[in-house]
Amino acid sequence: MLPLTTIGVSTILLQATQTDAFSQIQNDALLSSSLWVNIALAGLSILLFVYMGRGVTSDRARFIWGATLLIPLVSISSYLGLASGLTVGFIEMPAGHALAGQEVMSQWGRYLTWALSTPMILLALGLLADVDRSSLFTVIAADIGMCVTGLAAALVTSSYLFRWLFYVVSCTFFVVVLYALLVEWSAAAEAAGTDEIFGTLRVLTVVLWLGYPIIWALGVEGLAVVQSVGLTSWGYSALDILAKYVFAFLLLRWVAANERTVASTRRGTGTDAAPADD
Repeated sequence: MLPLTTIGVSTILLQATQTDAFSQIQNDALLSSSLWVNIALAGLSILLFVYMGRGVTSDRARFIWGATLLIPLVSISSYLGLASGLTVGFIEMPAGHALAGQEVMSQWGRYLTWALSTPMILLALGLLADVDRSSLFTVIAADIGMCVTGLAAALVTSSYLFRWLFYVVSCTFFVVVLYALLVEWSAAAEAAGTDEIFGTLRVLTVVLWLGYPIIWALGVEGLAVVQSVGLTSWGYSALDILAKYVFAFLLLRWVAANERTVASTRRGTGTDAAPADD
């Protein structure tokens, strides 16, 4: 991609349309495949998860199943938006960036996906661990803050410094989420009797979620060590496949096989809680 003058970039940005974005995506086999593979897997996941949840009857287990089903539903909607060019834009990188003055494709729709799907992942984990509502709210709020400030970091074009300041704020929100998963919620899961599967899902989530800020920092949005939008997109897509569909499958399989354990609750986070004895 060749450097462009400020006036030239501004003109292109103003004239860029969804059709332009769609054409560029379809003409890039690497980029296009990173989106369509996820669309296909999300569709298959939806069908599989509906089938897996057909025998779930307790309210708390169904709550977990509903939250988990929303993960691929949000993802397929988001990836269709990306593939169509609806949630894709072109931005001029600011001075100081490795691609300063150049037009770069921004898949800002990914952040919208994460802001809607990752809270569902945390909701399912919180219900599984039977955490209290205040902790659940705080962690989900921090997660949404992480996604929104990550979006700001990706879209700021006025200052390279501010891109990294938003990145640091986003990572700070992420630390709150990590602390809850690794410390507070782990203890709650042990007390709830779901610590075995929670431990597996916790490790899967923490390890994979750490990959997102790393890809941002190394990809075209950050240091541009990797300048291929297609490779960056595949990095995010591969993480999504594991962090969403594989995660959801492991969770729902365990819930279906251990519904009695899931249905019992200490805090009343589900609606199956038995009334206390007088």
